[in-house]
Amino acid sequence: MLLNWDWMRPLLSVPFVPTLGPAHPSSPFPDLFEAAAGVAGSGEFLPYDKDRRWSHTKTERILVGAVRQDERSTLLPTLCGRGRSMVKVHVYGAEPDVLADAAALARELAVEHAVGRARVVWFLGPEQPESAVSVGTRVQLKTFAGPESPSDVEVRQYSEQPNSVKATFAAFAEDMKADGLAFLHEQMVSGTVGPVLTITCEGQVAGAIGPMETMIDEVGRSRLLPQYFAVLPEYRGHGYGRALWRAAMSWGRASGADYQLLQTEVGGASDRLCQGEGLTSLGFVCTRSA
Repeated sequence: MLLNWDWMRPLLSVPFVPTLGPAHPSSPFPDLFEAAAGVAGSGEFLPYDKDRRWSHTKTERILVGAVRQDERSTLLPTLCGRGRSMVKVHVYGAEPDVLADAAALARELAVEHAVGRARVVWFLGPEQPESAVSVGTRVQLKTFAGPESPSDVEVRQYSEQPNSVKATFAAFAEDMKADGLAFLHEQMVSGTVGPVLTITCEGQVAGAIGPMETMIDEVGRSRLLPQYFAVLPEYRGHGYGRALWRAAMSWGRASGADYQLLQTEVGGASDRLCQGEGLTSLGFVCTRSA
């Protein structure tokens, strides 16, 4: 067994599993952590790993032999080999000195694995004030339990747009590449992803959200997967972001999704939108260099 769950359970302030990311709060966490450790280094994806839609090989793994645990904290390191390699030490525990211990371990492992970057990841529960989050994201849960709010702004699938509008998507994606839209466009061109929803203005793409896809989770629930989501700066303030979001949620509900999990930059536009749409905050994931 990777972890002592009598020690770990009280420390799990945010439902987050290294290499898998956020999980539903009612997930069987001992099984998830064990499963993630079980495939470490194999290059294989677990069937419910959201990242398997982007690659054939899992490049992040738990460094099982470097896990450190006692009654007050658990330090769980991972190594990612995609692009510029990175060691991350995930910290479960709230003792004052545990972040320093994690940073020291991250630096040690970076040297051992000849990695140029080392980071510490720690977690704050949803009861913590936003002022306590220096650099991080909010984990948010959307549950499909009722009708979705409509929008009076037209949203259409990219595939349904006229060719003249489709021709503007590449420029839109390049302008919004910091939000992942250039990567999304590459996947769209290859034809390997689900629908992308768009809003247009003056004959061009002004905003988009996608791909729209679901996946069965570890206990058989249907999960709406996270999307790339952006509106051009010159078209913000007109309700386009909210319209795209609501259209995406309507798609998820119609497709039988039970829930969606998101990570949003604390205080950012998507974060404010999701909070305004009534999503449940599950806590914060904070990151800094070691």
